[in-house]
Amino acid sequence: MEAVAEGLWALAEHHEQRQDIGKAVKCLEAICQSSVSFLPIVEIKTRLRIATLLLKHTHNVNHAKSHLERSQLLLKSIPSSFELKCRTYSLLGHCYHLVGAIPSQKQILNKGLELAAISGDGFAGRLWSCNFNSQLANSLTIEGDYNGSVSALQHGLTSAVEMCYPELQMFFATSILHVRVMQWDSTNLVEESIKSCNVIWESIEPDNRRHCLGLLFYYELLHLFYLLRICDYKNAAQHIDKLDALMKSDLQRMQHIQELRNELDTLNHSLSRSDLNYRDRSALDEKKVRLEERLSNYTGMSSDGKATLEPAYFGNVKRAWSDKIELAPPPIDGEWLPKSAVYALVDLMVVVFSRPKGLFRDCGKRIQSGLQIIQEELVQLGITEGVKEVELQHSAIWMAGVYLMLLMQFLENKVAVDLTRSEFVEAQEALMEMRSWLIRFPTILQACESTIEILRGQYAHSVGCYSEAAFHFLEASKLTQSKSMQAMSHIYAAVSYICIGDAESSAKAVDLIGPVLGVIDSFVGVREKTSALYTYGFLLMRQQNLQEARIRLASGLQTTHTSLGNLQLVSQYLTVLGSLALSLHDTGQAREILRSALTLAKKLYDIPTQNWVLSNMTALYQQTGEKGSEMENLEYQKRKIDKVKLQVHRLNELDMKKAMAGPSKNVDLDIPESVGLLTPQRRSSARLMDVDIGRLGKKKL
Repeated sequence: MEAVAEGLWALAEHHEQRQDIGKAVKCLEAICQSSVSFLPIVEIKTRLRIATLLLKHTHNVNHAKSHLERSQLLLKSIPSSFELKCRTYSLLGHCYHLVGAIPSQKQILNKGLELAAISGDGFAGRLWSCNFNSQLANSLTIEGDYNGSVSALQHGLTSAVEMCYPELQMFFATSILHVRVMQWDSTNLVEESIKSCNVIWESIEPDNRRHCLGLLFYYELLHLFYLLRICDYKNAAQHIDKLDALMKSDLQRMQHIQELRNELDTLNHSLSRSDLNYRDRSALDEKKVRLEERLSNYTGMSSDGKATLEPAYFGNVKRAWSDKIELAPPPIDGEWLPKSAVYALVDLMVVVFSRPKGLFRDCGKRIQSGLQIIQEELVQLGITEGVKEVELQHSAIWMAGVYLMLLMQFLENKVAVDLTRSEFVEAQEALMEMRSWLIRFPTILQACESTIEILRGQYAHSVGCYSEAAFHFLEASKLTQSKSMQAMSHIYAAVSYICIGDAESSAKAVDLIGPVLGVIDSFVGVREKTSALYTYGFLLMRQQNLQEARIRLASGLQTTHTSLGNLQLVSQYLTVLGSLALSLHDTGQAREILRSALTLAKKLYDIPTQNWVLSNMTALYQQTGEKGSEMENLEYQKRKIDKVKLQVHRLNELDMKKAMAGPSKNVDLDIPESVGLLTPQRRSSARLMDVDIGRLGKKKL
């Protein structure tokens, strides 16, 4: 019977190579369903093979889980078989992860850890222990048990140290950093993790580092998240440049690999000819060996394209070897994200860093690049037009969530760029798209509810509808548990109330900004502080407390310039300071400050701030009696306003005012930093609601 089993195994292998997975599975299941009994070890190996095929090539996780659970039962009667038991526990843990059965996953992984601890199998035992600790850490993170996750990862790190395996040490060290960044209980702990990663990375031989591309991407991105969180934009720049260079280098490498593969395919075709003489065949064989060696050096794979690493642990989607970016050796399923998601994330980081500097051409290219990557991946996951969350395969939800969250952040940045350039139609189209995705995937994208409300507030504020803007900002604060986003929402709402200008609105602004100022030093970084000082200084100026306003604004401007690197906010600070100098009748200083603000706003293509500066310069010329300059400035401002696209989609009032119930997940997305967008003239909310541009024929927000 063993000969029969080996024959069916070979036939299954043949069908798999031909990508006929259904026939491969049927060959293997014939062994399990046979009326004649095979040895238990044969059935176990067969069921493991079936499960691997199903997990690698299909979404049929429950079918795979059934085979693995049967294998687990059969293994109880076999005293040894350490490797088979570990493979079964690992794959079964993977299945439980994919179906969301976290308690069952933890139970089977702890069983694997116990087996690895008592095996006495030296290097292999420690390697499997690393596998189980890695998976266990992931399941604990999903449950929000960050301390437990760090503990499991530290056990893995200890095993890697005992094995004198620096690449594996780096995997666990970066994983610990990842959890620390997610938890962020202590900035010191995050910094310690970064130092630990640096030490381990330096201990890896330079020749070996070039094979650790996944680890380098992983660490550089985590380090960048840390720097952006603490608002260290100066040091963040070099990491963004490094990531961008890494991505471009890898794209070139992949292109070269494809060229080698094409050359190898052509050579194999030539070798298949039956009329080749001995000398020509020998020459081609030698050339083939050289090509395969070069290809192996580039990919770490054999020429048939089989990876030396196990299938990806996260997600359950079939991907070509070129789409993978592994972090750790087998049997650890160490992929963090698919390569396409990493590439999109690099594009997003470039956008986040470039947008406040007004580099909108680069931002536009990166936004389009990222959106194209994501749309292609969503199609691969079966997410085409009209598909909703309830229709997703359970095993595809995690990966869908990765790409959908990236998609929303690209669209968020697109809205911010469009509003800065007063491209209101484009901004609203992107907003409607975000809203549409949220309606179709309400659970996966629940954390984006608050961000969408903030963007709707930014949009309303940009077209002069300050009451509606304040409403949306306050709704946003109710839809998040993030203290940072709540504070920024209140800051934005306060600015909108200040712009309304009456006594009641000013009182509301005081009520909003006061509590934020009271806890301003509790936030990580200075983004909240600089925005709060700007808003409070603006409010004091409106209340005619000019000297105190100047002190607050000067302090905020200094911090913004030196720490935040947000040129858009700097130009808005300068505009308020110029207006303040005008109120103090210091026309010389006002002229100098406003000219600087206008120069910066022009550099940033910031249309709203340009119009705001021009309004202040008109007031300056009126105060100094420069009639000619006043008329010239008014004409220039009119031309600016005429260029602004004021056509907007008609909004549904009931939809605007609908509050989305339920708390959002904790998330810290990047949101537009332009806290002081002012328009040259106010438009009523009725105008916002009633503009008719039916020619666009877009669905309503």
